[in-house]
Amino acid sequence: MTRPTSHKRGLTGRSFGEEGGRLTYGRYLRLPELLAQQLPQAIPPAHDELLFITVHQAYELWFKQLLHELTAARDAMSLAETWRARHLLQRVHVIERLLVSQVDVLETMTPQDFLEFRAALAPASGFQSVQFRELEFLSGAKDPAFVTRLRALSDEERDRLARRLAEPTLWDAYLDLLTARGLPAAADDQVLASLVTVARDRASHDDLWQLAEDLLTHDELAGLWRARHVAMVERQIGTKSGTGGSTGAPFLRKRVPMRYYPLLWELRDWL
Repeated sequence: MTRPTSHKRGLTGRSFGEEGGRLTYGRYLRLPELLAQQLPQAIPPAHDELLFITVHQAYELWFKQLLHELTAARDAMSLAETWRARHLLQRVHVIERLLVSQVDVLETMTPQDFLEFRAALAPASGFQSVQFRELEFLSGAKDPAFVTRLRALSDEERDRLARRLAEPTLWDAYLDLLTARGLPAAADDQVLASLVTVARDRASHDDLWQLAEDLLTHDELAGLWRARHVAMVERQIGTKSGTGGSTGAPFLRKRVPMRYYPLLWELRDWL
C-alpha cells in the first residue's frame, strides 16, 4: 500500500541531522565569530587574561538573557499572567545562582596572575557594563546619574539606558496587579498594608503572594551576587582604585545593602 503523499512530503522535506545539511551547529551558533572575540591585550602575554575575558563575556551573555526574561516577566504581569511571570522569574533565579557560582572560576586566578595584565585593562571597567545597569533599572533601582557618569557610551547604549529609565519596572507591574485586585498601592503605606492583606489571605491572593516571593528571591540573589563580587575584588586587588576610575571595592561595598523591593523585606516585620 502506498503511503499518503503528505507523509512522503514530510520525509523529503526533512532537514534534521546530516540528511538536511542546511545548517550546522557551528553556523547556527556563529561559533567562528563568537570564538574570535577573545582577544587578550597584554604585552607580554599573560596566561590568565583569556580566563578573565571569557568569564566576563559569559556574564554579558547571561545579562542579555536576564534582560530578555525579566522584560517578559514584567510584560506578563502587565497582562495579569501571574503564572507566566512566575515561570520566567524562576528561570531568572537559576541563572542568577549560576552567575554567583561563576565567581569561583575567577577566584582560581591569584592576585599576582591578575596583576600581570591588569594595567592593560585601563580605562575599561565592569562599572561600564550597560547591560548590568539595564538590569538594575528594570528591576527597580533607577539612577539617572549612572548615564551621565558613563562618558564612553555610544548613542545606541545611551538610548537603551534612557528607555529603561522611562519604562515601567518589575515593581511598577506588580503594583498594577495589586491595584487591579482592588488593593490600594498609591503610596508606600498603602502598598505595605496591601501586602499584609495578600500575605494573610492567601486563599484569595496566593498568586500575588507567590509572585512577591519570586521578586524577593530575585532581589536576594542580586544582593548575593554583589556581595560575592565585591569579596572577589577585595581578594584580587584589596582597596586599589578600579581601572575605570571608581574607588573599586569601597564603591562596590557601599552597594551591597541595596534592595530593589524594600517593602517586601519590611513586610516580614508585620507578619
